[in-house]
Amino acid sequence: MTDLFNLKDRVAVITGGSGVLGREMSAELARRGVRVAVLGLHRDRAENTARQIVDNGGDAIGIGTDVLQKDSLMSARDRIVEHYGRVDILINGAGGNKPETTTTDDRSFPDLPDEAMKWVFNLNLLGTVLTCQVFLETMMAGKAGSIINLSSMAALQPLTRTVAYSAAKAAVSNFTQWLAVHVNQVYAPKIRVNALAPGFFLTEQNRYLLIDPETGADTERGSAIKNHTPMGRYGRPEELLGAVVWLASDASSFVNGVVVVVDGGFSAYSGV
Repeated sequence: MTDLFNLKDRVAVITGGSGVLGREMSAELARRGVRVAVLGLHRDRAENTARQIVDNGGDAIGIGTDVLQKDSLMSARDRIVEHYGRVDILINGAGGNKPETTTTDDRSFPDLPDEAMKWVFNLNLLGTVLTCQVFLETMMAGKAGSIINLSSMAALQPLTRTVAYSAAKAAVSNFTQWLAVHVNQVYAPKIRVNALAPGFFLTEQNRYLLIDPETGADTERGSAIKNHTPMGRYGRPEELLGAVVWLASDASSFVNGVVVVVDGGFSAYSGV
């Protein structure tokens, strides 16, 4: 059983690798002997994350990459292939929301700015699609690999107020299923495409919705989330790692086209 989870010497690419969840994933894979390419919009943050991994005995490089620019992705891919020789694992962690796309008492749905909504749609969906296009081409050379997209609880149950983010993540889940079928039928049966749908984990993108910056206490929305989560708390970033390792490894070799929920029971609870 231990061999099934063995990831030593594989090469992983993680977009959004310098974010809250991406850093945890990058560090854990490196700890398991994976050679990690940390991709992030801000080069200094990506390089700093990679440097921390190397300082802890791992093997990593950091590359500034814009997932909405295909040329930027191709440049990153070429550098990774030159450095590591191949790509075995792709984690599409780049994503996020904007406060401007969230309805409030002072911002109604008709008032949501279209440019902000386009930004959310593009970052979450198009950023995932373009990255898959670029790195799938490399995976096809080895005819094996694992792609893990980051969906969201908002994709399963649209959340109040976050209209653009919920819709974009629902599209990521749909794209994950489509690509899993397409890749197997057209390219290689040993390339798998799955997604993770995290429940409520505190990140830089959602903190303003869940925590009152002045008091540090839960907002009304944060309290409602905890009350609807049977485990009664937010998730910790490291609690995603077991699912990441499973989906990346041969332990999930017949798992394809699924969205794995990690939410403390949120989606199972009807509220009654």
